[in-house]
Amino acid sequence: MIKWFLFYLTFAILSACGSNDKSGSGDKVNFDAIESNPVYFKGHRLVERYQCETCHKVDEDLTGPAHSKVAKKYAGADESAKKGLAKKIIDGGSGVWGNVPMTPHPNVSEEDAKAMVDYILLLQ
Repeated sequence: MIKWFLFYLTFAILSACGSNDKSGSGDKVNFDAIESNPVYFKGHRLVERYQCETCHKVDEDLTGPAHSKVAKKYAGADESAKKGLAKKIIDGGSGVWGNVPMTPHPNVSEEDAKAMVDYILLLQ
């Protein structure tokens, strides 16, 4: 009995977490145009791995700004700006999007942070 309960509980949790709802109102990212991009796949995987979606959604503000808003703000960013954004992921900080600080993520490598920045910048 306990095994079945755990099985259904695990299934329910995975089903809820695996939702990829792309509907809703407001400005939305055109996923059809970018989902086949390898940069998208790598960055999306890393954003999930490091649980960025706890504070950021693609098209919706949570504790932090929506990734699409970050992408629009930094559209056309050069390599120096991208490096700064990657550093912000690792070191954390505040002031750009209000008073709520971004938590530092020292466990994220520079390479992974750069890949996440490249992914986020695709979402404009």
